[in-house]
Amino acid sequence: MMPLPAHGLYAITAQRFPEMQTLTADIQAALEGGAALIQFRDKSGDAGWRREAARHAAALCTAAGVPLIVNDDVVLALDCGADGVHLGRDDSSIEAVREAAGAGLLLGVSCYNDLERAAAAAGAGADYLAFGSMYPSGTKPAATRCELRLLGRARALGKPLVAIGGITPENGAAVIAAGADFLAAIDAVFGAKDVRQAAGRFAALWSS
Repeated sequence: MMPLPAHGLYAITAQRFPEMQTLTADIQAALEGGAALIQFRDKSGDAGWRREAARHAAALCTAAGVPLIVNDDVVLALDCGADGVHLGRDDSSIEAVREAAGAGLLLGVSCYNDLERAAAAAGAGADYLAFGSMYPSGTKPAATRCELRLLGRARALGKPLVAIGGITPENGAAVIAAGADFLAAIDAVFGAKDVRQAAGRFAALWSS
């Protein structure tokens, strides 16, 4: 399994890929643009599609030397050879995932705007903590909002921090300055006309 990088763009796949070729082309473009992490997220309920798509994503990420995280499905993560799993409020516990998968998988946890949940996740062995929605989000318009200043308080937990929700290359610098190590984006990357260019604009925030 690949280790978690120090910082960068955390690109999360969208839900509307009409065919496998589009998915793989867009993941490849995000990687070429400088994505530091890729998350495979699919809520379609099509087990066959999910399995095939996750395996393609894993192959691309392995070739690029970039970790692949699977959203809320440890079985799929193990099946496709992913590097980690991301867990939300209604998903398996960290303890259950560690029991099923051992210590090898990277584990990320959605903490929303809840510092107590983040502290519990850190204590249970999460590898990174995700906060958001930082700004209004088209993907999840009803998502809980998280103030930027909470990221500064979360630094004391000693874990890498991911910020998500309405983040763009234009507002991303402020989120990094507030304490985020990673900026997670869905539509701002995979909804762009030029995915590689969009990923590159995010990646440039850490080199400016």
